[in-house]
Amino acid sequence: MLKGKKVLLCVTGGIAAYKSLDIASSLSKKGVSVDVVMSDNATKFVTPLSFEAITSNPVHISSFDMDFQGIKHISLAKNSDVIIIAPATANAISKLACGLADDLISLTVLATNKKVIIAPAMNVLMYESKVIQDNINILKKRGYSFIEPEEGLLACGDFGKGKLANINHIVDVITENLRVENSLKGKTVLVTTGATREHLDPVRFLSNPSTGKMGYSVAKALIDKGADVILVTGKTNIPKNLNCKFIEVCSAIEMRDAVIDNIKNVDAVVFSAAVADYRPESYFDNKIKKSNDDLTVNLVRNPDIAKEVNLLGLNLVKVGFAAETQNLIENAQEKLSKKGFDFIVANNIKSKNAGFSVDTNKASIIDKYGVTDYDVMTKIELARIIADKLEKVLKDKCM
Repeated sequence: MLKGKKVLLCVTGGIAAYKSLDIASSLSKKGVSVDVVMSDNATKFVTPLSFEAITSNPVHISSFDMDFQGIKHISLAKNSDVIIIAPATANAISKLACGLADDLISLTVLATNKKVIIAPAMNVLMYESKVIQDNINILKKRGYSFIEPEEGLLACGDFGKGKLANINHIVDVITENLRVENSLKGKTVLVTTGATREHLDPVRFLSNPSTGKMGYSVAKALIDKGADVILVTGKTNIPKNLNCKFIEVCSAIEMRDAVIDNIKNVDAVVFSAAVADYRPESYFDNKIKKSNDDLTVNLVRNPDIAKEVNLLGLNLVKVGFAAETQNLIENAQEKLSKKGFDFIVANNIKSKNAGFSVDTNKASIIDKYGVTDYDVMTKIELARIIADKLEKVLKDKCM
C-alpha cells in the first residue's frame, strides 16, 4: 500500500538525531522511498553515510551541491508526499515560525504545499519556554502537525518533557498521512468525544471512564480524508495536536450547546462522547463537608443531544455510538431507530480489549441493512472503517 510513496526526512542538529536512522529504516522496510536532508549541525551527531546505507538514496545537506539536477529545494519539496522533521530543534522550529530560509531544510519546507509533520526534541526548559510554545502555536495555525515529545530523563540529565516521541509512533503518524485521499475535502464533520463531568460541588462530580481515544481516532481518520473537523471534547488527557477546531466542554449541557451552535454548518456528525445521562439537581458552591449523616443526591435528566439534533430535521449524516453491557445489538438497534442515526457503532464494554481506557476495540456496525461484526482491532483501524462508511453514506445522500 505504501510502495511508491515518498517521504522527505529532515534531520536537525540535536542529540536525538541518531534516532532518525530508525525512522528511515522503518519507512524503507515498508516500501517507502526516503530522501534525507540534514542540517550541517546534524552531521556532527550522525554521518550522512549511515542514512545513505539505509535508504539507498544520497543525503542532501547544502542547497549548493553541484551534482543535483534542477533547483534542489524546489525538487525535494515537489517530489515528496510527506515531510517529517525529526528531531526538530528549538532553532529549526523558530526559523520556520519566522519564515526564515537560510539552509536546505528551511528552504524546502517553505517551498512545499505537502503535509509537514514536526517532532520536537530538546531540553524541557527550552520546550516549555514561552517563545517556543508561541512558535509551535504559530506553526499549528498554519497547518503544520506536531508529534509531541515524551517526558523522561533527558540527555542533559534533566527530567521532563523533551524526549523525541517514540519511533514507532512517529512512523505510524507518517504512514497514516501517506494514506490521505482528500476524498472528504470540502466537507465538515462535527465529532463529540470524551467524558462529561456533572459537578456536585467544586471537588466532586459524576462521570465515567471514557478517555476520548475513540473519538480522537475518528477525528484523525476524517482529517486524513481531507475533512474539516470540529472536535467537541469533554475531559481527556490526549494532546490536542490534531489539525482541527477544538471546542472544550465540561458538562453535558455545555456539550449540547456547543453541538447546537455548530450543527447547521456541518455535513455530518459523529456522537462518540460518553455523555452523562443525569446530573445533580443542585450544585454546592463550596465543598460538602463530611458529617455523621447520610447524603442524598437528587439527579435530573441531562439533554439527549443526538435526539435534539435529529428533531432539527437537518440533512446530515448522523453516526451514533452505543457502549453497552448487555443486549448489545438490541439496545443499539433501538438507539438507531429512536435517534435517526444513519449507522451506529456498538461495543460491549465488558469484552476483553474493548471499551474504555484501552487502545483496541471490538465493535459491531449496525445500519438499516443489518449488522456487521468486527474482530478486535486498534481504535485507529476501527476509526478508518467508520470514516469510510461515513463517506459512503454521505455520497449516497448527495446522489
